[in-house]
Amino acid sequence: MIKLLKKIKHSIINNILPKQLEKNKVLLAQNLAINKRSLKSIYDFDDVEFSCFSQYGEDGIIDWLVSKLPMIPKKFVEFGVEDYYESNTRLLLQLRNWQGLIMDGSNDFIQEIKAQDISWRHHVDAICAHITKENINSLLEQNEMIGNIGLLSIDIDGNDYHVWKSIVIINPAIVVIEYNAVFGDLHAVTVPYRPDFFRTKAHSSNLYFGASLPALILLGKEKGYTFVGTNTIGANAFFIRDDLAPQITSLLDSISGYPSSFREARDKTEKLLLLGGLQRSETIKNSPLFDIKNKKNTSLYSLGEIYSSNWKNGQRNTF
Repeated sequence: MIKLLKKIKHSIINNILPKQLEKNKVLLAQNLAINKRSLKSIYDFDDVEFSCFSQYGEDGIIDWLVSKLPMIPKKFVEFGVEDYYESNTRLLLQLRNWQGLIMDGSNDFIQEIKAQDISWRHHVDAICAHITKENINSLLEQNEMIGNIGLLSIDIDGNDYHVWKSIVIINPAIVVIEYNAVFGDLHAVTVPYRPDFFRTKAHSSNLYFGASLPALILLGKEKGYTFVGTNTIGANAFFIRDDLAPQITSLLDSISGYPSSFREARDKTEKLLLLGGLQRSETIKNSPLFDIKNKKNTSLYSLGEIYSSNWKNGQRNTF
């Protein structure tokens, strides 16, 4: 009897409870989404943010954007998904029945995703791959992702700028890409490209990765994309392909980029330091960067002032 009770308890905790919790989350998100979609215009993305599976409000922003672009293909690509429970596209599967390709560098995470019900309830292919600018297009082609798609989400904590620049085989309507707000809002800089870049190994603080928001805005223009804003916590930037952009920019009162208040810096023993404000940029001031505009190597120290007065005070800047 005791063994049977333990088996029942195990089944409830590991199977029934998580599935019911996920259903409840999606139901709540559906109600929020319906309310946000009804907004014909907004000030900036602060008005539509909410999270179901995304980290920081991206679910609400993406759902609102998709609701205003009803004719885009219902296909997505997302990489840097870990076990996919925290992601930018899982809600698209469950609320809108999109299909897509997700990739992560950890085979353990990919096997975990393949064991989830979502892998058979929806058309989502999970692939293990360490993504570089050299292999990204072949990975997409091998997995039948070519041409027009609805959304591309990039979050690889390192070569994000370089990988997006290299992508030519797909033509997303919406691009969501992580930026490093610690690099400031005055200069277009990125970490120099290294195919083996790993955030923690690059600098023990975990603050040295990715690209500044101005760097991604410049790249977006080069690739035919209009910057339409960031989430308010200062993590992800959103771009709309130029031919579709007026359908979104006409509904925005402000195109806002937000700084971050993350205090995730660690020391060499991985102890959390809780550094805030300018202490964060000071920690990585001598780490090498590449200046996109001037096409030269630089560093935060060499750049001098890197924050506008708004960002320095924790307030949004308009672009």
